[in-house]
Amino acid sequence: MEMRVSDVVDVRPGVAARLERLPFTRYQKVIFAVVATAWLFDSIDLGIMTFILGSVKTEFGLDALHTGWVASSSFLGMLIGAAVAGVLGDRFGRKPVFQVSMIFWGAGSLACAFAPDMGWLMAFRVMLGFGMGMEFPIGLSIVSELLPTKNRGKYLGILEGFWPIGFIVSGVATYFLLPHIGWRGLFIALAIPAAFVFVVRRKVPESPRWLESRGRNADADQVIAAIESNVCRCLGHKSLPPIPAVMDGTASETEGGFSQLWKGGYAKRTIMTWALWFFALLGYYGLTTWLGALLQEAGYAVTKSVFYTIVISLAGIPGFIFSSWLLEAWGRKGTCTVMLIGSAAFAYLYGRTATLHLDVQYLIGVGLCMQFFFFGMWSVLYAYTPELYPTRIRATGTGLASSVGRFGSLLGPSIVGAVLPVAGPGGVFTLGASSFGAAALAVLVLGTETRGRSLEDVSH
Repeated sequence: MEMRVSDVVDVRPGVAARLERLPFTRYQKVIFAVVATAWLFDSIDLGIMTFILGSVKTEFGLDALHTGWVASSSFLGMLIGAAVAGVLGDRFGRKPVFQVSMIFWGAGSLACAFAPDMGWLMAFRVMLGFGMGMEFPIGLSIVSELLPTKNRGKYLGILEGFWPIGFIVSGVATYFLLPHIGWRGLFIALAIPAAFVFVVRRKVPESPRWLESRGRNADADQVIAAIESNVCRCLGHKSLPPIPAVMDGTASETEGGFSQLWKGGYAKRTIMTWALWFFALLGYYGLTTWLGALLQEAGYAVTKSVFYTIVISLAGIPGFIFSSWLLEAWGRKGTCTVMLIGSAAFAYLYGRTATLHLDVQYLIGVGLCMQFFFFGMWSVLYAYTPELYPTRIRATGTGLASSVGRFGSLLGPSIVGAVLPVAGPGGVFTLGASSFGAAALAVLVLGTETRGRSLEDVSH
């Protein structure tokens, strides 16, 4: 059977070799920091709904089911945005799509502040979610394609760590500002960081791996030369390591699209990532979006429910740090499984603790453990998924997996709104635990290990 070069090599070897041999310097860290800051802003925008949902419910006079619809609306936008951005990112490039995503979520946040009723608020949350959904697969592709293998897993894990930080910031902002400016004022404040798009335009280069995969060799060489120059400058103009010898081959890989996700070994990976994202996000968002409201439903005062939610979210910080370390020390598959099983166990225990009205020390203690595993899980999701696909379909594969996950996150809050009156908070947390268990099973059965392997090696 004749084998094409494109079946063996994902991009021209010179591009991968030149990127992989570069020392990790302040220059790459600045690129990472820019993407991570945009990630932080998105996290704050999305997390704010957890803390203001009760206020929105009261102002518009919503029942549990309609409150669930409002909570889910941003996830509908994220579902569409992730799917669209993945395809556009592989077609037109990472950088322009990343910039457009920030414009959408900034405009959507500002519009939410002026929503006259539930319907308009849902529409504007869809717009905001569309921008956030666009950003996730593209940001992951940028970081995974620009960082060397030895740093990739750790920093992708750290990138997701900005999610719990953003969640905590949104809670603190709500706690101090909500009584003074209301939930509408919070949305106005959250629209301002969209101006960060100008920093992205200046600091983040286009992915040379993507340029090569589109056959734009001259553009790729120009971008790599600029990257090498910046790295050399950070090293005090020391000479760079030599480019390692690699096999000859062409880097042009224009064939991509949805059908490529189901060819060869990628079909198994696609099934695994879709199941992982769907069940993990259904469980996570079904619980956390309602976390404050569920505590109120269990009998805790509004101020206490917000405060308790902020406190237990603090465990997300050591959770993502530990997970980021474990990703490189142990591996993606094992870390993902452990974090999902831990999420399932403590979600169930948290539901039992809240329902039985045990001492607040037990509630906070179990909640801290739950959030530790929740955000550890997120770190693995975002580090693992972009590694499973070649450059020509990396954004598409990551974007569609994220989109399937957003479908789960869209269903989660609505399902909780329907289940809560029937089964109570305990039943809701049991449902969430079952979702995490299903995600863990998918990884155990279908997952493959990617630790310590270059993107090109994983793509073979």
